[in-house]
Amino acid sequence: MTDQPDTTPAEAQEIEASGHYVTVQLCGKDVEVVPAGAWRQSAMRKLNSGDMDGFLEDVLSPESCDLYYELDPTNDDLNSLIEAATSASGETLGKSGGPNRSSRRTRKR
Repeated sequence: MTDQPDTTPAEAQEIEASGHYVTVQLCGKDVEVVPAGAWRQSAMRKLNSGDMDGFLEDVLSPESCDLYYELDPTNDDLNSLIEAATSASGETLGKSGGPNRSSRRTRKR
């Protein structure tokens, strides 16, 4: 994981708005990753389909992507990277993307 403390939601919004990377650890090395809230849906589809190389090419800085290929990390290392990236950017991957459904039913006319 990373030595950085979890960020507040306000800090996460500031990081995302500025378009900067957050720094996390991969195999003991610093890598720069796009804040999780700014991950494109195309990148998420790659992650969900298991295309880790494509996903990481989308979310890592170019220098960090080169380091990723050089390190050849394990799946456990990549899981730690993703957890650290979501924690450092103040986002969670399980965050709801849509409104909650109302428990009240509307009457049909």
